[in-house]
Amino acid sequence: MKISLFGYGKTTKAFAQRFGNCDIYDDHFTSISKDEFGNTLLPPCKFDPLKSDLEIPSPGFPNNHFLVQQAKNLSSEYDFFYDAMPKSVWISGTNGKTTTTQMTHHLLKHINAQMGANIGTPLAQMDANAKLWILESSSFSLFYTKVAKPEIYALLPITPDHLSWHKSFENYEQAKLSVLERMNENDVVILPKKYEAYPTHAYVVSYEDEQDLAKKMQIDLEKIHFKTPFLLDALIALSIEKIILDRCSYELLNEFKIEKNKLEEIFDHKNRLWVNDTKATNLDASLAALKRYKDKKIHLIIGGDDKGVDLSALFTFMKELNIELYAIGKSTNKMLEYAKNANLKAHYCEFLPKAVEKINQNLTNDEVALLSPACASLDQFKSYEERGDVFKECIYKLT
Repeated sequence: MKISLFGYGKTTKAFAQRFGNCDIYDDHFTSISKDEFGNTLLPPCKFDPLKSDLEIPSPGFPNNHFLVQQAKNLSSEYDFFYDAMPKSVWISGTNGKTTTTQMTHHLLKHINAQMGANIGTPLAQMDANAKLWILESSSFSLFYTKVAKPEIYALLPITPDHLSWHKSFENYEQAKLSVLERMNENDVVILPKKYEAYPTHAYVVSYEDEQDLAKKMQIDLEKIHFKTPFLLDALIALSIEKIILDRCSYELLNEFKIEKNKLEEIFDHKNRLWVNDTKATNLDASLAALKRYKDKKIHLIIGGDDKGVDLSALFTFMKELNIELYAIGKSTNKMLEYAKNANLKAHYCEFLPKAVEKINQNLTNDEVALLSPACASLDQFKSYEERGDVFKECIYKLT
């Protein structure tokens, strides 16, 4: 079988390393060559759909790319590995899916559960003999998946994100909801109440908010140490554990440590509070951060690649806050325009170090400096992690 891979990212590299003899097409390839595993690297113009038996795109590969449009046997890695996949839990939504996935794995790793997909281990490197796969599932992967389905699907709230890729919020939403159509009566789905009528044969546990989910799953909120925005993540992880093992391990859950780059609090040499929330790459994540610090004056660093999303609702919310904005990234001018329309004080910075420098001149001990950009980082950084690292380096260098 001749397998064609579109895009040369982490997922396709793992796939190619395992199987070898694949044809890999990427816009960065200008000539034909081989990698160390015997795969052929080709410019997209060399693709012949008649000589390819199966095409698997890297999860974020553009769905309007001519390779996708020409493909006759398009599949996702989820579909490819489905026959070998043990029982699985898929976790999706707009914000919190990484933390929820990590918390769920923390609670279930003792039963030989393995975590992967969008975080952790690529599917091609996961152990088919594990008892359970816990998969953080992106809208990109779900868009391309037409056959595979989990035994448990946990869906966090869906808010606008990746609209430049999906072209509309409805398409983005549908990518995440399409899983329900393939689930059967032995499966369970946990999802926001607004989707409870979506067609599915699975058993549905819907929730309006944290209190509602805790009540339905008979989980004691008083025993959970995590607060908003991590409370819902913790509740869903406990709900999954309860469905599988019929218990709630509160003490074990409370041992879990939130990863770096999410509301990571740092104090500088003057004991002033800086918060690294670089992972907040969309409106809803930044909104959660602002709510957390709403009782303080906030110096907010915002901007980057806005992914085609309208952020005006975020600026409307900020009207009620004591806030000053510092715009960065390729959307700097757009952020300043939003701020002007909302009558908010904003500074043109363009680059993160300049924003930190400006905040340093104004920040007092009873205020907070918050990097919660509501935008992706790839316009100026290799990843949101690198953006967070640069932010922290700038803070440590302050005099």
